[in-house]
Amino acid sequence: MNRSVPPPTITAVLPLAATPTVTSVSPTSGSTAGGTQVTVTGTGFTGATGVRFGATQASFTVNSDTQITATAPAGSGTVQVTVTTPAGTSNQFVTFTYVTAPVPVLSSVSPASGPASGGTVVTLSGSGFSGATAVRFGGVSAAFTVVSGSQITATAPAGSGTVQVTVTTPGGTSNGVSFTYVSAPVPALTSATPNSGPAAGGTTVTLTGTGLAATTAVRFGATPATSFTVVSDTHVTAVAPAGTGTVQITVTTPGGTSNGLSYTYSGAPNLSGISPNQGSTSAGNTVTLTGTNLTGATSVLFGATPATSFTVVSPTQITAVAPAATAGPVDVTVVTPGGTSTLPNAYFYVSPPVLLGVAPLSGPLAGGNTVTLTGTHLIEATAVRFGATAATSFTVVWDTRITAVVPAGAAGPVQVTVTTVGGTSNPVSYTSPGGTSAPTTYTRVAPPGI
Repeated sequence: MNRSVPPPTITAVLPLAATPTVTSVSPTSGSTAGGTQVTVTGTGFTGATGVRFGATQASFTVNSDTQITATAPAGSGTVQVTVTTPAGTSNQFVTFTYVTAPVPVLSSVSPASGPASGGTVVTLSGSGFSGATAVRFGGVSAAFTVVSGSQITATAPAGSGTVQVTVTTPGGTSNGVSFTYVSAPVPALTSATPNSGPAAGGTTVTLTGTGLAATTAVRFGATPATSFTVVSDTHVTAVAPAGTGTVQITVTTPGGTSNGLSYTYSGAPNLSGISPNQGSTSAGNTVTLTGTNLTGATSVLFGATPATSFTVVSPTQITAVAPAATAGPVDVTVVTPGGTSTLPNAYFYVSPPVLLGVAPLSGPLAGGNTVTLTGTHLIEATAVRFGATAATSFTVVWDTRITAVVPAGAAGPVQVTVTTVGGTSNPVSYTSPGGTSAPTTYTRVAPPGI
């Protein structure tokens, strides 16, 4: 008799889900009052049913199998953070420390709006910012820099609508302040005039561009302008703050932050010398000024009179044409965007020489005889000429007298001149015998009755 044997039953054994693991939490500390947004990182988080800080359950959101965002409950001391899923509870000793640091308080956000594309540099003001671990625009983290316990600069991420800006520190997460994403056009700058000024600041700069009507901030590098005035949609005037080097000027509006234009902080000029340091009272003498920080010079003055012209050769040299002036010393001044420098009594205006006579009035063709020239302003004579021929030698006796050795010459009269730094004198006549000048005629006048 055959018996029918039922086939064996095969039961599939499914693999058990892995127990979750917690590898890190960020931040690792927060306020005893709770409220700190904590990112929990690990594995096996899918289907999580609980996140605990010590024995206290926290509210949480499962972002992925490897990340959970949890809000720390109130607590104290150092506690273990665990994640529970249907597969079990993590047992890694990853901790969170409750601290008594004050909860940060956010009082203002400036500007309070920016483009949906992000990129707006925003200044957050308030208190308790030291040790900040996060700045969020809504739920999106932003890049930020803690300037002080009461100020943070943050770059708004892309977004839309109106969101709450918050600051997180070990003491907790601040209140929220609104930031609105708008579709206004990003401002654009085309020119800045002037584009340089003194390191002390104070220069009024005219910015030209487009989309400037709603300007909320003007910055020179990272430093806000001392003040600014919106003139129109295409013009803003701003007072430069103190600074150094070359920085970028930017304008911020609800549409975003503009491109940057270079602005250079100039060191104060320092004049150290002038050559030559004297010249004629008439205009036209070219001098070389030396010093430092002369780039961008806007004016060169001799006394109170502007130079006829000047050229900035380098940061250490300027050539200038002296204007006309009366005899005597004057200050020389250079004005640059960085300031003013003056050399007192640095340039001396010399009166042109004046000849009154020569004695004797004549001499041999071979020259060699000594004559005496009289006049005024002769003290700085650089040349004595008989016609076009220089005197064999000369000696300045004093300001009103020169002795000169006559050179050889042709018969006839020649014009004697004296040259000084003040110019060339009027001529006086000197004659070599045998010249062609008309002889003197004597007319005898007879007494009456003869």
